[in-house]
Amino acid sequence: MITPLILAAYILVLICVTINLVAEYARDLMMMQQNSYRVDRYLRWLKSSGDTTSYQRLIGFCVAFLVLVAFTSQLWCMVLIGLFVSGNAIYLLSRKYKKPLVWTKRARRIYFVMILLSLIVEGIVTGFTLAYSDASNLYLYCAAGALFLYCCSHVVTVISVGLLSPVEKMINRRYYNEAADILAGMPSLTVIGVTGSYGKTSTKHYLERILSEHYDVLMTPGSFNTTLGVIRTVREKMKPYNEVFICEMGAKQPHDVEEICQLVHPSIGIVTAVGPQHLESFKSIENVQKTKFELVDALPADGLAVINDDFPYIANRKVDNVNCVRYGITNTRNADFTAKDIVLDPTGTTFTVVGGERQLRLHTKLVGECNVSNLIAAVIVAMYLEVPEEKIRYAVEKIEQVEHRLNMKRTPGGLTIIDDAYNSNPTGSAMALDVLASMTSGKRIVITPGMIELGEKQYELNRDFGKKIAESVDVAIIVGEYNREAIVEGIETVQSPNLRLVKADSFAEAQRVLTEIAKSGDTVLYENDLPDTFK
Repeated sequence: MITPLILAAYILVLICVTINLVAEYARDLMMMQQNSYRVDRYLRWLKSSGDTTSYQRLIGFCVAFLVLVAFTSQLWCMVLIGLFVSGNAIYLLSRKYKKPLVWTKRARRIYFVMILLSLIVEGIVTGFTLAYSDASNLYLYCAAGALFLYCCSHVVTVISVGLLSPVEKMINRRYYNEAADILAGMPSLTVIGVTGSYGKTSTKHYLERILSEHYDVLMTPGSFNTTLGVIRTVREKMKPYNEVFICEMGAKQPHDVEEICQLVHPSIGIVTAVGPQHLESFKSIENVQKTKFELVDALPADGLAVINDDFPYIANRKVDNVNCVRYGITNTRNADFTAKDIVLDPTGTTFTVVGGERQLRLHTKLVGECNVSNLIAAVIVAMYLEVPEEKIRYAVEKIEQVEHRLNMKRTPGGLTIIDDAYNSNPTGSAMALDVLASMTSGKRIVITPGMIELGEKQYELNRDFGKKIAESVDVAIIVGEYNREAIVEGIETVQSPNLRLVKADSFAEAQRVLTEIAKSGDTVLYENDLPDTFK
């Protein structure tokens, strides 16, 4: 017989099981969201992350199995379940994520279906228990059923997304048509597309700051660089008086850029880089090139393409469908615009944009060759749109660095922080290390987990990254295990007897190490911060 005290304990266990389940569903949904709600990408993440066989799930399966074989009394089975789910729920609820779940309407719909499916499963468990077993086992079997749902939460997530797929397609088509109608009603709007393996977000922000001195400008905010992100920007932020729309175009697979172009119809396109980014989905650098140049191919004959010849897979790409302006800093052989007399000082960078029979001396708070390159692209477009030089010069002087993208600041304790944590790529990381290497006062410290989404070149490029680290810094703190072996191997190939190498399992541990070794006058570079899909 179940006493009131034991009944209360059982109800408490069921509450803990429910909290654990809904917390795990939220985490799984977050990962699905980070993979753009695309089941194929989500499954690739599951395969690479090993999340389906994490020790938490394996323990959960063991607990559920032991409970169902009834190796002991129902009370102790419930205690065993309660101990596991309460501990795991605390772990799930206390975790911090780089990109936490955004509770959009779509996320809420998926989550509702996940909960509904779970209630159906629990209803079936209840029905079978009452029909074929002792009713006193109901609490135990319901708890075990919720535990199995936790262990199989990925399956519930995928099924829920699949069930809602027709609904989402219908909703997205309606939103797409609304955005297309808004754009069609603004024939005088100048649309500028910005794409590239890296540098596109910074270039977008720099261009917006410059053009805003002369035009009413709207740009896609944050990382709204997918088709749905562009649609949302147009529907929610576009105003009839906007004169220029700067549209960042991201891509993780072929035709992503083409899809955005078919919606916004750009007349100006900027390609900032073609490099080994997202190779896990693109498979080859040639596919990256084709996808980025979908923007150039979509431009009208009277449009303008602005492309960065510093990247071989841009320099070797012929463009004959539209007026094409090439720019570069390191590869200037065929460049129409370049930067000369680049001077780095404590106030930022001074340089001269040269091209089109014009020379424009500029000063910016930004540092790093990559930022100068991005500024050249923005200046070229500003000149093309006839923004006066004094306005260009003023805007460039006032530009603030985009957060987490080679952003330099000083702490009250005298440390110089170079924040390049948003993302990392072979070119950008090398430039960031060059900036760090140029610092002459105090120790030069880098904190990094390495680079991601590089496909078959993941190990090779992170090994090269390690070599560059060994040539540039005094202290290297390598975070996590994802790229540790490759980076350390690269560091060890370079004879750097004065380099201190520290291996940290987490950013929290890296921060503790930094607190112990950093002194006033030192410079710290944060290079990349692995997203949740790679932790």
